[in-house]
Amino acid sequence: MPPKPPTATGRAHFGSRAPAMPLPPRAELRPVTITLHGETRVDPYAWLRDDNWQQVMHQPDVLRADIRAYLEAENAYCSAVLSDTDAVQAALIEEMKGRIKREDSSVPARDGPFAYYQRYEATSQHPIHCRVSVDGQGPETVMLDVNAAAEGKAFYRVPAAEHSPDHTLLAFAADETGSELHAITVRTIADGTVVDSAVRDATGDVVWANDSRTFFYTVLDDNHRPSKVFRHRVGTAHSDDMLVYEELDPGFFVGIGKTESGRYLLINAHDHVTSEIQFIEADHPDEAPRMLAKREPGIEYHAAHHGDRFLITTNADGAEDFKIVTVPVATPGREHWRNLVPHQAGRLLLSLRVTAKFMARLERVDGLPRIVVRRFADGQEHVISFPEEAYDLSIVPGYEFATTELRFAYSSFTTPREIYDYDMAKRSRTLRKRQEIPSGHDPAEYVTRRLMAKSHDGELVPVSILHRRDTKLDGTAPLMLYGYGAYGMAMPAMFNPNRFTLVDRGFVYAIAHIRGGTDRGYRWYREGRTTTKANTFLDFIAVAEHLIASGYTWQGGIAAHGGSAGGLLVGAVVNMRPDLFKAAVGEVPFVDVLNTICDPTLPLTPPEWPEWGNPIEDPKAFRTIRGYSPYDNVAAQDYPSILATAGLADPRVTYWEPAKWVAKLRATKTDQNLLLLKTNMAAGHAGASGRFAKLEEIAMIYAFLLKVFDRLDRVTVEPGQAQNAA
Repeated sequence: MPPKPPTATGRAHFGSRAPAMPLPPRAELRPVTITLHGETRVDPYAWLRDDNWQQVMHQPDVLRADIRAYLEAENAYCSAVLSDTDAVQAALIEEMKGRIKREDSSVPARDGPFAYYQRYEATSQHPIHCRVSVDGQGPETVMLDVNAAAEGKAFYRVPAAEHSPDHTLLAFAADETGSELHAITVRTIADGTVVDSAVRDATGDVVWANDSRTFFYTVLDDNHRPSKVFRHRVGTAHSDDMLVYEELDPGFFVGIGKTESGRYLLINAHDHVTSEIQFIEADHPDEAPRMLAKREPGIEYHAAHHGDRFLITTNADGAEDFKIVTVPVATPGREHWRNLVPHQAGRLLLSLRVTAKFMARLERVDGLPRIVVRRFADGQEHVISFPEEAYDLSIVPGYEFATTELRFAYSSFTTPREIYDYDMAKRSRTLRKRQEIPSGHDPAEYVTRRLMAKSHDGELVPVSILHRRDTKLDGTAPLMLYGYGAYGMAMPAMFNPNRFTLVDRGFVYAIAHIRGGTDRGYRWYREGRTTTKANTFLDFIAVAEHLIASGYTWQGGIAAHGGSAGGLLVGAVVNMRPDLFKAAVGEVPFVDVLNTICDPTLPLTPPEWPEWGNPIEDPKAFRTIRGYSPYDNVAAQDYPSILATAGLADPRVTYWEPAKWVAKLRATKTDQNLLLLKTNMAAGHAGASGRFAKLEEIAMIYAFLLKVFDRLDRVTVEPGQAQNAA
């Protein structure tokens, strides 16, 4: 028999009675009528979108008063409902902190005379960017202490900190609201003197030219899309910056990078299925960019450089799972492309690491990644092998080109992250770092498995599973089922120490590798987008049913979990099959799909049309999205307990999407289960910025699940924690 359901209010095991359940907020109905393609629909909560949302990204305090009042009322309600878990949350935070090595450092990456790395001090929230001399002479140089820069700020994140090629300057981009609008600062590495702070509202891309005085950056347009590339010379006014490239198609985003050889700067314009690259010699940053290959709808390509040629990974010529071609730098057009690594169906090429003598490619076969090393001199290849049934593998970028060393990271559900340096000439690997779990971790206490679940159309959906070895698989264990299923992103079976907070309390943890990702090749992605998007949801449901039938849990014993586009998944499946789930967590969930994809002024909408379809111009796309959009399909039925999160400054999934979804659910659903919304009023899409602050959000989610599954008594709360919570 499944465990008994939790009581309506629950009771903390340390003896304090939970307060009476407060009344939930009710959003005011202000109906707006929308007609498109002959169909009229009513949006009762459209008012939760502030017309001034662009300014809110910059200045969250200008949010309209009635919207702020509603969000704050939801936050207060969430806190009140979960108040009986306050001490549990505190205990979980300390437990998860116990799995973090407080004083930690990345493996130094060599670049000429220096080795660069990041480290944390015992109590620091943010990294400290450092370097040392590779000859061992001289002390450590602290280039940037993000903790000092973040002091007194509710949010602070540095996504990029790049040293100049001559090792004298550091350029870093900082976001102070979570809106992904960055200021770029340049300081001297020797003494930290700020020499430039002219660039504002950049995206976070910072790429140096080889003169070490010029860098390139991208900026956002009025609709929060990266659309322009500028060239800036250190010490000059922002008004003097030269526009290098402007993307006029609102459906394309722009990014900038640099080849591993250091020879070329690459400007990449792309949507989700089409790309176009222009290049500039890094020794001549004032030159105009040259076209590599003009964009063609549905053709993707990515470029690396070696000698007098580019190495291009592409799906051109029907190579759905991609191939690698070469082309002379002097004549880079498609008519000159020649196959180097031919297309092989079912072998998805993911990325390249190119050095002077070797090329290493990361690829995925049968749902699992592997690394293949190729020697340029004779084309000889070999595979770096791994023993586990399910694992994650990634190539770690490096600075040096004239090297035989390849750095990669490996982990699995049970194996903490390991960093290896691999000598591609000698075929030998050296372990450089293994993730330490200070509170202890024994992989032998856990089981990881890879299953296949048959979906509605006979396709087999991979499922990665983690549980304690002593967990009984007799249909009584609660199960957290995670999924994403969009943009061709595969979900790795990687180590995450936070999961053990639930797994050690009897939960089974599972990832459904559903269509919409590339877990089983590019076809897997193609069959889970636009007109075939329903496969994503039906795959997830099939996995849930398979896990129930296999005794991993019971019907109604699953917690569905997803974020962003994975939150769309959660919203869709609880509409379709609420009977399968006891709880659902949507982190910054993309749930107001139809309204968002019908609004070309929103940041991601035009670039998203290849992913979802264009419902403005295409009636079929409109009806497809209308058929699964979670907000539009909320029904008068029983739902599982639901927790949704939002970020006020989020430019990717705007705050009003989860707010509208929760408002409509509260007014429509027929059950008395928990329905909570928590909006971070000082963050964006990624939530809190500090490594410990982020644990507070995770602890809230886990406490919610433990409360719903009546397992709060499995958390040991110290007397001080209980007293502080009271």
